[in-house]
Amino acid sequence: MNLRELEYLVAIDEERHFNRAAERCFVSQPTLSGQLKKLEDELNILLVERNTRQVVMTEAGSAIAERARSVLVEIKNIRETAAAFHDPMTGDLKIGLIPTIAPYLLPHIMPELKHQHPKLNLWLHEYQTHVLLQKLKRAELDLLILALPVESDEFSELHLFNEPFQLAVPENDPLAKHSSITINDINQRELILLEEGHCLRGQTLDVCFKAGARENKGFHASSLETLRHMVREGMGITLIPELATQKSNQLRQNIRYLPFENNRPSRQVGMLFRKNSYRKQTYINLNRTIIQALQPLLNNNQLIT
Repeated sequence: MNLRELEYLVAIDEERHFNRAAERCFVSQPTLSGQLKKLEDELNILLVERNTRQVVMTEAGSAIAERARSVLVEIKNIRETAAAFHDPMTGDLKIGLIPTIAPYLLPHIMPELKHQHPKLNLWLHEYQTHVLLQKLKRAELDLLILALPVESDEFSELHLFNEPFQLAVPENDPLAKHSSITINDINQRELILLEEGHCLRGQTLDVCFKAGARENKGFHASSLETLRHMVREGMGITLIPELATQKSNQLRQNIRYLPFENNRPSRQVGMLFRKNSYRKQTYINLNRTIIQALQPLLNNNQLIT
């Protein structure tokens, strides 16, 4: 039994498809099938039921795949421990970000990260929160940047900043003539929101509840850019995180972004990693670098510490 065989078994368990599992492991399908058969022969038990339509894990296969995941996580921890003793700011690092943060935060922080930590290879992955948490737990990702808090005792958090929301309205909306608003200004208004799965949806609903606003249940957007387009076309109003209002001047055409005057609604953004990770110092250093890169925005109160 070797680690590659365990990786193949876990890939099959998660993909439920031999070709996809082989692509994920960067091997041919016959190689993967052959190694799986070798593992079954060694353990003297059937792990996978094979037919032409689908891959079905046996009860033993599912149980052993779960144990294999734990083994692979511990192997990763061993490698991280060795690397951390040499230089915590070198090697590969897989970072996951949520879609409502990634395209708006990365342009601000990547130049400084690459400048200060040139030996660190940052691999960026974008998923919704529930997928990121699953991948972090399975050690498929090392570090997450997302909205906090996360209700789990498996991970540690590092705070980055609080990001205020602005109200995005079309130019013909009555509120468009204002330079700023209060939470009471959206009382009884209807907001268009993101679809289920985005944590920003829940945060926006919290603001709606406090303000006496309601959601438009006839439309749910798949991304912030879709929401922005709907506002631009005069189809409704919504809350947009501060960083997403700064992407380009073109994004301000036919849209007014209105800051809140007092008690600005916001979301907390931070970093999340496994408690047993030996790369904690790496994450602390990255946290400092990111905050340093964002200092101009913090100084202008566009972000809040």
